[in-house]
Amino acid sequence: MLFDTHVHLNAEQYNDDLEEVIERAQNEGVSHMVVVGFDRPTIEKAMELAETYEFIYACVGWHPVDAIDMTDEDLLWIEELAAHPKVVALGEMGLDYHWDKSPKEIQKEVFRRQIRLAKKVQLPIVIHNREATADIVEILKEEGAEEVGGIMHCFSGSPDTAKECVKMNFYISLGGPVTFKNAKKPKEVAAEVPLDKLLIETDCPYLAPHPYRGKRNEPSYVKLVAEQIAEIKGLTYEEVAEATTRNAKNLFAIN
Repeated sequence: MLFDTHVHLNAEQYNDDLEEVIERAQNEGVSHMVVVGFDRPTIEKAMELAETYEFIYACVGWHPVDAIDMTDEDLLWIEELAAHPKVVALGEMGLDYHWDKSPKEIQKEVFRRQIRLAKKVQLPIVIHNREATADIVEILKEEGAEEVGGIMHCFSGSPDTAKECVKMNFYISLGGPVTFKNAKKPKEVAAEVPLDKLLIETDCPYLAPHPYRGKRNEPSYVKLVAEQIAEIKGLTYEEVAEATTRNAKNLFAIN
């Protein structure tokens, strides 16, 4: 059984064949998925999916790229949704210094407010990090994010940064890039991070693993991520599938 901890089945890329995509995932052994909403429309769709499918859960938060658009009302709404039995985490939140839509200071403030909310409602957080590692680690420490812990989503940093995040009560989640032939860092991270601190994800429809790189990603491909980690660690596929599923259930408090 596989647990894809980060999917965007709420994306328009699945408008035409969502049912088939979900069925393919189940056929490949995907037993659980978390749909991540990061603004009003995607949060609404994530909630709808979580309420429709027993094995789909929701994560709700505000994306750093759109931090400039978040209002006090949005944050209150996220707090209300946090009480829903199918909401298992807050996010994805964090910092993104690649795109310049939202100024860095606004991103940081929105990030801090969401961490504080997570501590208030006692839910783990899902971290989006693009070209902002030092600032993210600093904010997580300053805000005491260790109290709730969470996921370093689609981790692309160094093994040393991964170890630092693990010390702060975070799981390291690997996706498609770990399967890319030229992806040195994710493979090193897969080798060095203990299995009980690893999670797997697709981040679909983005970042499809080899041999689907450049095409639309989907949850069924998370099996390829698990297989690659097993190969790197010298473990069986079953061992990686079992451990990462157990890790995710523990983090999200899913029985």
